Amino acid sequence: MKYNKQTTILWRFLFMSCGLFYSCVILAQENRNLPDKVHHAEPLYNDLVRDLGARKGEKEINLGADIKRTSLKDDFGYLMEYEFAPIDRLGLEVETDFTYAKSRNANVPSTNQLKRLRLSSQYSFYVSKKYAATLAVGYTQIFNFVNGGTAFNPFFIAAKNWHRHWHSLIYTGPEIAYQYATSKTALNWQVNTSFHYTVPNTDHFVGVEINQEISSEGIHTVLHPQIKLGLSKKLAAGVAIGLPIGGAENRLSSFLRIIYQL
Repeated sequence: MKYNKQTTILWRFLFMSCGLFYSCVILAQENRNLPDKVHHAEPLYNDLVRDLGARKGEKEINLGADIKRTSLKDDFGYLMEYEFAPIDRLGLEVETDFTYAKSRNANVPSTNQLKRLRLSSQYSFYVSKKYAATLAVGYTQIFNFVNGGTAFNPFFIAAKNWHRHWHSLIYTGPEIAYQYATSKTALNWQVNTSFHYTVPNTDHFVGVEINQEISSEGIHTVLHPQIKLGLSKKLAAGVAIGLPIGGAENRLSSFLRIIYQL
């Protein structure tokens, strides 16, 4: 009887040990199987669909506000974004843009409306920890409710880190806009480059974003010096100032973004 009791205890111990061992093996295997990911400073104004090299299950919510003042009106823009990674290296995003325009002319009423809906995808096809670089391609479908049209925007992204804390990124691609009423198509080319410095051992960064739009009317360039503060492990806030280069009617603008990791 005593022998059977000792045998039972021994078997229980063996099963518990095996279970613990295999749990550790599975956990270690999962950790080893995590795909490589290089942290790149993401521009605030023209942000990415998801982190480059995104891992399955990552998701976040963004809230943004944009203020632009001209001689005719004040434009207040608001955006809401939800982005997530259903599988490794693939990011998806839904963004809604609202606008409130306050006219400086007493005879012109102010407007408040849903401006556009953006549906985006982005895939990181090359991630190298050795070279601290990531390459990605993506696509954005834009539905313009104000102008009554749609736009097609395939894009390419290349990002590279230099000496750990210095980051560079280029986001470029055509935007083909189609208007339903006139059946006309317009082609613009977007070239957005950014350079950032991340503060060691923090989620803070400072940098500049250069947003360029090339069209039949010429090249329109806006500089966005910016700063981002990591308020907690999940929460961050960033501010950018828009400095237009050339153009008589272009004036300073400001942009605020709140980022929350789910």
